[in-house]
Amino acid sequence: MAVSATMEDVKLLGAWPSAYLYRVIWALKLKGVKYEYVEENLFNKSDLLLQYNPIHKKIPVLVHGGKPIAESIVILEYIEELWPQNPLLPTDHYERAAARFWTKFEEDTSSKFFAFFQTVGEEQERAIKEAKGILRIIDEQGLGGKKFFGGEEIGLTDLAFGWIAGWLRIMEEAVGLKLIEDDSFPHLQAWIENFKAVPVIKENLPDHNEMLAYFKQRREMFIATA
Repeated sequence: MAVSATMEDVKLLGAWPSAYLYRVIWALKLKGVKYEYVEENLFNKSDLLLQYNPIHKKIPVLVHGGKPIAESIVILEYIEELWPQNPLLPTDHYERAAARFWTKFEEDTSSKFFAFFQTVGEEQERAIKEAKGILRIIDEQGLGGKKFFGGEEIGLTDLAFGWIAGWLRIMEEAVGLKLIEDDSFPHLQAWIENFKAVPVIKENLPDHNEMLAYFKQRREMFIATA
């Protein structure tokens, strides 16, 4: 379905290692919205980024018709409301509320996984235990055998949790420890395979080797300052 937005209408500011960026890319691609992408250097932020997101000074930022929208989940909601084709939220009110609940759950808990990546010793052991507890909740209550969080079709909640399908695996590799063992979290592991099999997702993932090198470097920096 054609959409009215042109590349001049929609601009996306991001940085390639960011999972928050990719959830917006996936949403735009699923909706068929054309956009101009602007790569940012997070260690030397551009005047454009500071202009469009002066409060948090973070990516991603979606600029539509010259108006900036910040925070990735807010951006996903904006995209869903503005471009209704290929909906990312269900029409049923209860199911929509459930999707928003699990999206909020992701926002509230994702930092626990970065603690696993950034720490060592006893602090890391506590972070691993907490992260596995969160994964168990996602596996048993968030998914519970469904193909996607909302059923048979990929939706906004799946995009929010998309970092588990790519970035978490790379973080595990960089750390040398696994949160998702081969015999654990069967529903989550099935979801990861289903998610990555969606053509838009499969065709829009960062290079594994580049990501691994980046996260290994970041891990070394965190260990050095621990």
